[in-house]
Amino acid sequence: PGGTPSRCCEARGVTSTSDLPWVDPGAFEVAPGVHRVPLPLPNDGLRAVNVYVISTDDGLVCVDAGWGIPESRELFEKALASLGAGLPDVRRFLVTHVHRDHYTQAVHVRRDAGAHVALGLGEKRTLDALQDVERTPLNGQVTALREAGATELADLIDAWFQKQKADPHNWESPDEWLTEGPVDLGTRTLHAVETPGHTAGHLVFHDLDARLLFAGDHVLPTITPSIGFEPVLSENPLGAFLRSLAVVRSRPDAMLLPAHGPVTESAHARVDALLAHHDGRLDETERAVRGGATTVFEAASALRWTRREHRVADLDPFNAMLAVFETGAHLDLLVAQGRLALRRESGLKTYS
Repeated sequence: PGGTPSRCCEARGVTSTSDLPWVDPGAFEVAPGVHRVPLPLPNDGLRAVNVYVISTDDGLVCVDAGWGIPESRELFEKALASLGAGLPDVRRFLVTHVHRDHYTQAVHVRRDAGAHVALGLGEKRTLDALQDVERTPLNGQVTALREAGATELADLIDAWFQKQKADPHNWESPDEWLTEGPVDLGTRTLHAVETPGHTAGHLVFHDLDARLLFAGDHVLPTITPSIGFEPVLSENPLGAFLRSLAVVRSRPDAMLLPAHGPVTESAHARVDALLAHHDGRLDETERAVRGGATTVFEAASALRWTRREHRVADLDPFNAMLAVFETGAHLDLLVAQGRLALRRESGLKTYS
């Protein structure tokens, strides 16, 4: 369907969240004046997205917004009511990135209640593409799959989407384009930190005084975010992601408030685990090429995916596509590091 899929997980890192208490609806205090509100993601393995509602002297500020669908709107309003508030009390949305499960409900609430919507400036190219009514969803991904040697998968994805047209109903420009720097909420100051990788314009919001990191999809407690899966593909998104992790690691540690998964005490601890994961995955990917894989698809097929150690052939087409793109991101970083060489010939990328 039109828009950007809400899946954010690397195929290797997916875990079922259907039986985890963090997805239960409600408003849960995670710090004084800050409540976590999980909102539903129907037909998505992630099950829910966390919206963080911050109380200020001038009303409520939300970090992320949820997916603009009736089920999400209903539970959002119920959660606000449990806090003695309603949609008109939401004065501002600070959105970490443009994926639909984070951004589109902000657009809908703005139409109905006038909330101010802010998004990272690095998302502008993607949002412009999402508002293009002539755009064919996943067209760039189909081309990339062919370059990766995943011809059958490309044909399948293309067949799914070739008759689809982008739906601009969910996509409007924000009121404010954010860049790195302080965001004054009156009663507290959040520091917007540019963390490209998952998307080109991803932001995290760091409350230094309260020791809170509103991390969006950049740092997740049980899964690793997909890298660069967006309508406008980025160059070397894994390199950008790892640099962004290093930026977060260089800042004071904070409680991790993720978009998907439970709150944990240390963002630094999870960053260290993510860095170690990708170091290991780079080594595995290099070994796949040294062992005879030449295309992205061949390398992805040589690796194992999910905690159940599946092969690419065992995955559904969407997760198989994510697996191919994850492998491509690791291969391109290996090339940038000088560990592998890349050749392009007749629309195919090969590695050695």
